[in-house]
Amino acid sequence: MRKPVVGVIGNAHRVENRFQVQMVGERNLRAVAEVSGGLPVMFAGSPDITDIGALLDTVDGIILTGARANVHPTRFNVDPCEKHEPYDIHRDEVALALSVACVARGVPLFGICRGLQEMNVAFGGSLHPEIREIPGRMNHRMPRLENGEIHPDPTVVFADRHEVDLTPGGAFAKILGCEKIRVNSLHGQGILDPGKRVLIEGIAEDGTIEAIRIAEAPTFALGVQWHAEYDPQHNPINRKLFEAFGAALVARQKAAA
Repeated sequence: MRKPVVGVIGNAHRVENRFQVQMVGERNLRAVAEVSGGLPVMFAGSPDITDIGALLDTVDGIILTGARANVHPTRFNVDPCEKHEPYDIHRDEVALALSVACVARGVPLFGICRGLQEMNVAFGGSLHPEIREIPGRMNHRMPRLENGEIHPDPTVVFADRHEVDLTPGGAFAKILGCEKIRVNSLHGQGILDPGKRVLIEGIAEDGTIEAIRIAEAPTFALGVQWHAEYDPQHNPINRKLFEAFGAALVARQKAAA
């Protein structure tokens, strides 16, 4: 049997402030290849380039990665604000439609950070642009130096920062074999109201939604607010998630054979 093919969404980026490119973080690609056992293939987060139907005819699963840009507020009926930029409206269009299509067609779907947020919005949910501004919430953004620059040490940036309580008997608890985990935190935006089919399966100690499942999805359709692509070779939580995603890819291949 061939390796499962996994589509990994790209993000709009400008090189040297001149060249428009699509890019994806290598950690996502390596997690798919080294832990899920799949062949990662980046596809463009642009509706002019990416035909969702053709894409889903080609791949065995989809990864919606984290990204710098926020989901555009108009997607959940909120006015945009300059301080919450940048946005990537083309990725929004692809990712939201793709989330619904994956679930409808039984294609395994794994949303990470922004990917979780996209899944929530796709099913009618809303987001808060800056979780730390809600009373009682912690700062979920990545660690920075005193001068405001991002900390240069990735082990500090991606270090576990808070606990998450998982729903007893839920999909995450079954995959991970426990009901409490510790995770990293590198986001400003987060879920405010869950979508109609979005089941909350993980909540941080400050009340932030950290893990979701799409109700009645025929296969793996999970989202996490933390960056699960970080070091899944050695992080047991992240490894188990990518292994479970890999098992769903194989199951889909066998069912289609």
